[in-house]
Amino acid sequence: MQKTKDLSLEPFFNLSMDLLCIAGYEGYFKKVNPALVQLLGYTEEELFSRQIREFIYEEDRDMTARYRDNLTNNVPLVNYENRYVCKSGEIVWLHWTSIPLEDENLIYAIAKNITHKKKLEKERIEHLIDLVNKNQELKQLNYTTSHDLRSPVNNLLSIFGFLDFSKIDDDEILETLDYMKMATEGINNSLNNYVDLLTKKDSSQIDLKEVDFEIVLQQVKQSISSLLNNARVTFKVDFSALGSVRHNLNYMESIFLNLLTNSIKYARPDVPPVISIKSQVVEGKKQLIYSDNGLGFDMEKYGSKIFGLNQKFHNNGDSKGVGLYLVYNHINSLGGTIAVESEVNKGATFTITFK
Repeated sequence: MQKTKDLSLEPFFNLSMDLLCIAGYEGYFKKVNPALVQLLGYTEEELFSRQIREFIYEEDRDMTARYRDNLTNNVPLVNYENRYVCKSGEIVWLHWTSIPLEDENLIYAIAKNITHKKKLEKERIEHLIDLVNKNQELKQLNYTTSHDLRSPVNNLLSIFGFLDFSKIDDDEILETLDYMKMATEGINNSLNNYVDLLTKKDSSQIDLKEVDFEIVLQQVKQSISSLLNNARVTFKVDFSALGSVRHNLNYMESIFLNLLTNSIKYARPDVPPVISIKSQVVEGKKQLIYSDNGLGFDMEKYGSKIFGLNQKFHNNGDSKGVGLYLVYNHINSLGGTIAVESEVNKGATFTITFK
């Protein structure tokens, strides 16, 4: 068996993919490995003949000099990053670990090329800044849209106020007008609630209260009663295990509204929707289980995308890919979770767990 002291470290130095070098306290390279030569593009003679400082990107020279002073005072340098300028003019980021040997006046250093990582970090920051800017723009658009829509909606309500329903004898027309009035009132309430919600959300004050499932469901059903009647929806509702939960009222209305309209929108052809909603408490966790018998999802194909923004899974021209995204955010933003189980043409089951 060959003894360790007989093994040469020269192959390790020459074959390493990391950048290895030995420098003197006076600031010159004494030895460099091929990986460093190849990265910087200078010959060994060029690297040895000039001070290391000259290869460092100008903006990083003073800071690097201060750290080099610590090295000459026998303080190791760990996790230090700076930029070098290659012979080609390219700037590369290096991540250093350097150990001084005071008795030899030498510094042994190893570096990794982290240029790619730095580029990714820069891109990430730029994306975050872009997202923040877009978020502000969308927020302003929400305010503007909500505000501008309220005027025509109020005009419609005024028109209904002027109408004398006692002069209309046609029952079908009366029923249609009644639906239109209810729908307009529902839009008006939603817009008012939405503006209030935006204002509270801006100030990080989400209003939480004990929300009654049955009351909210009935309010949502009334607001889309014509849609439910036309789709011939059958409901199976059981809130006996849990009648209410502490949540935001507007969020809960939006959750029910988007789940119900999705069940109607994605019902199977010629199969009337059957919607089951029940509450339960499992191991202390308050849950709401919502299921339907619609088209369902291909979970293997779309499972990870179901709650994404602008995700569409069916050939439905009315689909915007927003409903489930809103449901997810209304639940997740208050510390809850939502899970889905589904099969194609066998409907979907959403399990909402509240915080």
